[in-house]
Amino acid sequence: MNPSVLGQLTSSSSGHWRTSLTLCIVGISLLLGGCSGESEKAKETQTALDDSMESVQKYNGEGYALPYGNTTDKIAEANLDQIVDAGIKLFQENYKINVKVHNVVGAQDGATIFVESEGEPHFYTYAVVPIDEKENKVMTEKVWADEFQVENAIKGGLYHMIFKEEFSKLDNYLESVAADGQVTGKTKVALQNVGGQGFMTPYYFISMTSEELAIKHVYDLYKNNPHESIENLRNAYDKTQFDPENFYINIQYFMADEEAEPNKEIFNRVVKELEEMNSIPKGSYSVFLNDNLIDKQSADGTKDNSLERSFPDYIIKDY
Repeated sequence: MNPSVLGQLTSSSSGHWRTSLTLCIVGISLLLGGCSGESEKAKETQTALDDSMESVQKYNGEGYALPYGNTTDKIAEANLDQIVDAGIKLFQENYKINVKVHNVVGAQDGATIFVESEGEPHFYTYAVVPIDEKENKVMTEKVWADEFQVENAIKGGLYHMIFKEEFSKLDNYLESVAADGQVTGKTKVALQNVGGQGFMTPYYFISMTSEELAIKHVYDLYKNNPHESIENLRNAYDKTQFDPENFYINIQYFMADEEAEPNKEIFNRVVKELEEMNSIPKGSYSVFLNDNLIDKQSADGTKDNSLERSFPDYIIKDY
């Protein structure tokens, strides 16, 4: 669904780049005598690849698709008001959180609702409304959200709240790297429309395992009283339970130039500087530097040419 439709509705509201494969197909066709049929297939393949990729600076989530969602996407669009209301109501009643609905995307047997929390803790997540394709019916009364995903999204937002100073240093550093114009991040509108991964910025997102216990009492305190003070929330944090193997900060840059390959010098500098920093949030850091293109259907920028420092060789911060 075109995300702009929702912008008018409510104010409260991996793929891989296969150029080498294509060139191989073209080369074989020529080698076998320039078979026009094979050459035409190669052109079609390249066209399809070109159509699936977009410059990250231009990407706003349009073209994002989930498996088997063509039919449900149309049904969802015809019932958009009901779906938006159901999503907002779910988070208000189950989590006492007000959210904005930014996008609705058809999926198998349902529609995924991408939302953003209003205020703090800030995060992006999603809910699902089941759809009966045979009956052409949207079952808003059965709207649901993955409890683990939503809980982790809230916890990520709480982490950012109670360690604002440490995250501010990280944010300032990552923004300074992009300031010279050689690298960039995802657009804010892309995060809103197809993010859904918890606390996110254009340059990173937070994730954690079910074994992360340091934030548990913070989450329980917040859940009982969403208006609890930041001071009390921070006091509830149990640093003795923190394990960097359960808490991840996933950094991802893109080259700003549409024709540029991932720059090893920039990548190595970022990795080295992160290794040397001792005032940023604790956790396991991964770093990716992609070229400029992002897959429109999956919102993924990692490809065969991406540079990465990640599992099992994370940058560990545990002071």
